[in-house]
Amino acid sequence: MEIKRHRSPELGRRRFIGSALSSAASLVVPGASLAKSNGQFHSRIAELARQRANKGSRELRLLLPEGCEDNLVPVIRAFSDATGVSMTTTTTAVDDINAQLLLDAMSGSGDYDLALPATFGLPDLVSAKAIISISQYAKKYEPANFRDGILYSTGDSFDGELYGFQTDGDAYVMFYNRTFLENPAEQARYESAYGVPLEVPQTWEELDRQMAFFNRPTEGMHGGLLFRTAGYLAWEWWVRFHAKGYWPLSETLEPQVNSEAGIAALEEMIRASAHLVPETNSLGLFANWERYSRGDVYCNIGWGGSQKYLNAPTSAMRGKMVYGPTPGGIVDDELLLTPYFNWGWNYVVTSSSADPETAYLFALFAATPVMSTLSVQQQGGYFDPFRREHYENSTIRSIYSPEFLDVHRRSLQTCIPDLYIAQQGLYTQSLSSWLHRALSGAVPPKTALDQVAMRWALLNNRSDKERQTQRWLNLREKYPETIRSRLRDLS
Repeated sequence: MEIKRHRSPELGRRRFIGSALSSAASLVVPGASLAKSNGQFHSRIAELARQRANKGSRELRLLLPEGCEDNLVPVIRAFSDATGVSMTTTTTAVDDINAQLLLDAMSGSGDYDLALPATFGLPDLVSAKAIISISQYAKKYEPANFRDGILYSTGDSFDGELYGFQTDGDAYVMFYNRTFLENPAEQARYESAYGVPLEVPQTWEELDRQMAFFNRPTEGMHGGLLFRTAGYLAWEWWVRFHAKGYWPLSETLEPQVNSEAGIAALEEMIRASAHLVPETNSLGLFANWERYSRGDVYCNIGWGGSQKYLNAPTSAMRGKMVYGPTPGGIVDDELLLTPYFNWGWNYVVTSSSADPETAYLFALFAATPVMSTLSVQQQGGYFDPFRREHYENSTIRSIYSPEFLDVHRRSLQTCIPDLYIAQQGLYTQSLSSWLHRALSGAVPPKTALDQVAMRWALLNNRSDKERQTQRWLNLREKYPETIRSRLRDLS
């Protein structure tokens, strides 16, 4: 198996996490016996791929995000052992992989047969004809109940066609420093000050108050480490806004982000920023993990990959965290929690693949219960549980901890999706850009969100609005019923 890497500014981050990853030689590798075991679905798929390889192509090229190599190595070896198909993998920065796939399609270079882009980017990849529908192959090869065990699959399809295999359960989860939260002196002080116990917060209001309470830089304590870099901060606003009980777009596609609820969510973020670690504005994904691991910050936000890093045997935070869902809001006198799926890697087949059917078969092989469990249980990779079987696996439970997995599973089963409509990247880019300006103090919150609403309206008008509206209505129907029934449009 040959591994190539794109040069990019992000490579420094990959080198940083290298010490936390196990080497390929130390991975649990199944070998041919597992790949060919009798009566297992992955074995049947491997046999079909082997038959195809005997008649033609014997090589596949895969583009994957840095940090996920360890998840792929054992699966690739099992597939190659069973089929004779060799795999060449190219890695690129986690924040660049979707753009790299789009560039490959636009340039016509056709460097990849399949890839692992972030799930939120699938609508734009479809629009750019960078990836192909796999619906025809799914009908041919997948049992009717194959995807039933996947806890989140909303991002796998677009415009009624199937495009991917979710392979990473990236629901947002909260991390709390146990030494802060369960300190008897701090608990007494907090209850005396606010008249309520110090416990895992249920609302954003309570979280913000707790971060302010614990933010004591002169004592070597900080309130929080929530993301404030331009590429990541929109996710927090998205959860805060939904937790106020509104849809971001009306049934007729009118933007509602600049409503009183949207402005209030942004104002809350601005106030909360005063109680975060000072360098938060410059910390990306992996730097965020390293900073939290020092143990002097009360709370953080992240995914299963964050937990793999923070709960590793060498981590100073191992055993020192309490977990909770992202906070909610009080709507009609009741708590509304809106967990959020905002990332996740997704196997897709490229439009330039010389053998799309074999590429699909590899993705299907990797997504089977046995192979996906093998992939997720690698300590040195950042694929997170996404199938029911994963939560019962003893190795996965040891790596993540049962306490984390309980919160993660509930969040994954009840999460709201990202904005899976055409031009998703442009909608999100304008939101992120103007939120960042408001958080930096360059513009008032209302001005920022008015600008977002105006740009969203322009995007709506430049698209096939009738079709785009239907996409949005379809997506609304995919929100969990318990959340969908409580969200409303502006009257």
